Amino acid sequence: MERLSVSRFLLLLLSIFFAFADGGSIGVNYGRIANNLPSATKVVELLKSQGIDRVKVFDADPSVLKSLSGSGIKVTVDLPNELLLTAGKRPSFAATWVEKNVAAYYPETQIEAIAVGNEVFVDPHNTTKFLVPAMKNIHEALVKSNLHSSIKVSSPIALSALQASYPSSAGSFRPELVETVFRPMFDFLRQTGSYLMVNAYPFFAFESNSDVISLDYALFRENPGVVDAGNGLRYFSLFDAQIDAVFAAMSALKYDDIRMVVTETGWPSKGDENEIGASLENAAAYNGNLVRRILTGGGTPLKPKADLTVYLFALFNENKKNGPTSERNYGLFYPDEKKVYDIPLTMEGLKNYHDHRSPASGNKPVVKAPINGGGGVSKSTSGNTWCVANGEAGKEKLQSALDFACGEGGADCRPIQQGSTCYNPNTLEAHASFAFNSYYQKQTRAGGSCYFGGAAYVVTQPPSTFFCFVH
Repeated sequence: MERLSVSRFLLLLLSIFFAFADGGSIGVNYGRIANNLPSATKVVELLKSQGIDRVKVFDADPSVLKSLSGSGIKVTVDLPNELLLTAGKRPSFAATWVEKNVAAYYPETQIEAIAVGNEVFVDPHNTTKFLVPAMKNIHEALVKSNLHSSIKVSSPIALSALQASYPSSAGSFRPELVETVFRPMFDFLRQTGSYLMVNAYPFFAFESNSDVISLDYALFRENPGVVDAGNGLRYFSLFDAQIDAVFAAMSALKYDDIRMVVTETGWPSKGDENEIGASLENAAAYNGNLVRRILTGGGTPLKPKADLTVYLFALFNENKKNGPTSERNYGLFYPDEKKVYDIPLTMEGLKNYHDHRSPASGNKPVVKAPINGGGGVSKSTSGNTWCVANGEAGKEKLQSALDFACGEGGADCRPIQQGSTCYNPNTLEAHASFAFNSYYQKQTRAGGSCYFGGAAYVVTQPPSTFFCFVH
């Protein structure tokens, strides 16, 4: 028998691993806010050529659904936000919508789910109160068509629906949404055997707080990890931490039996000058490493057996989207069907996948030096100084900085956990001040260690909660 070389032996082992690995599933969002995209028929051929067997669309366009007929690709269609009011108030409208946009194409087009609305809680038209009624009416329409066993009904939520996300084990939903939306929604999902749809974008957290969030942590690259002070679990990616915050919020309401599908996540390959982190290399790293993370199996630290289905955003760069440059550059492909960057989308493709980090991108410091007027005070001139939260920085920036300080920053945040000595006053600003100061003192009040992207500043007079600040 021929003796195997080391390299051939390793390749054989890798092939065996990929043959038997039982992981999650990767799909893609097919958005069409553009005037230069290929026909739906060509798009279906592109999906098939890339081995993509799940797609999510943002409407129920007839040309798209017809083109997907017989393709074997599973489809999630969307009832747009602007139809929620009518669908929620009129069961007859919901029945007609299902008949024309779902039943007319199924089963030749393998529609597996209906997303009722999208990120409804941030919809400026205030359609939240119609969401659950619309979901119920759509489901009842599926029952009448005898499709309810095959097609699930849910609604994608944004992470802004969370009141707290750090540590992940303390995740909770916004109080005003719990009784009015989440409990009835979760009851519905449980009764119908459906799942929660979640849109998660680590890019947004990194872009706004690049001085306090490690790029490696955001891109699934090797890093020391962040220990959750609430349960002792260690996180090695911001994505996992975000997903587990939602799982914890569901568990806190006693709905930890409901599954989750990540209906949107992605990273832009280009952005405006102030959109830190938006680059081709980072987009390739995030999406490529995410695909590997999902397909090779294993759930999150909190839910290790919960293999996830994840939909990348998006299939194409869409040139008619409003907003900053990044909004038009989330695509895996250009409109001419050429790849924006080369990443695997299947188990087979993963065999030869490597995250190509450029020499210039190396491991950068977690906290950078402050810009002019940034709040840093040099160690030699600081004397007795403390670091406190800047209430004008905004809730999102304070929360992200607090998450870093208590996580990667290594601040001792045990005293601000519920029931501990410094939990009160129970406000984001008070908790952030405690965490920022703990980090600042741990860093021996070094220049730049009280900045947090403008979320903190140095004071020379003891704060009113002085006892906690010297804890």
